[in-house]
Amino acid sequence: MADQPLQIESVVDQVYVAIRRRIADDSLPRGMRLHQEDLAAELGVSRTPVREALRRLAAEGLVEMRTNRGARVIDLQPNDIRMPYEARLVVEPGAARIAAGRDLAEPRQRMREAIAALRGAIPDLASSFDANREFHLALVQASGNPYLLQMAEQLWLRRIGAPIYEHQAETPERMRADAEEHEKILLAIEAGDARAAERLTRRHVADAMKRSVAD
Repeated sequence: MADQPLQIESVVDQVYVAIRRRIADDSLPRGMRLHQEDLAAELGVSRTPVREALRRLAAEGLVEMRTNRGARVIDLQPNDIRMPYEARLVVEPGAARIAAGRDLAEPRQRMREAIAALRGAIPDLASSFDANREFHLALVQASGNPYLLQMAEQLWLRRIGAPIYEHQAETPERMRADAEEHEKILLAIEAGDARAAERLTRRHVADAMKRSVAD
């Protein structure tokens, strides 16, 4: 909760960050209803930026917007987590294999910057999620296939958000390991080693699935 009203400049972004961090640290627990009036009063803003921030959080899979029933923090069941990971295991390794055969500089640079951002984010959970998502979307973009990228964006922005915030899985040590694995994937892509890029990506996503999905 903010001690002072938020500044007018970029107020939607600030409200978005404030609510997102409260979800990340369980100040707003999963399943909790989100009342726009209360959030607006707590953050010292009008309802309009709160409403827009909640829409952005809904796009990330952290909030559910329900018609005539307001919003609530998402409360995912095991299959809600497992199924998008299964889809990632189809999309991302194949995209990495294709990316190794295409020399696309811009998405590779995005991948490098995301690795650096992930290392710099430790131990902040929300910033770590941002950097992790950026790497994986850049990886798929590096395939040069807009259809694969569209699928990856739907998975990451709408279904993969909340599970990343599981504290027991995303320790500082795990964040550092993720950065190392990301770097190995990028190096394989840059070397044009399609088989290694595919193998490393599949193992990386499968390991993340094991940590996030209950048996």
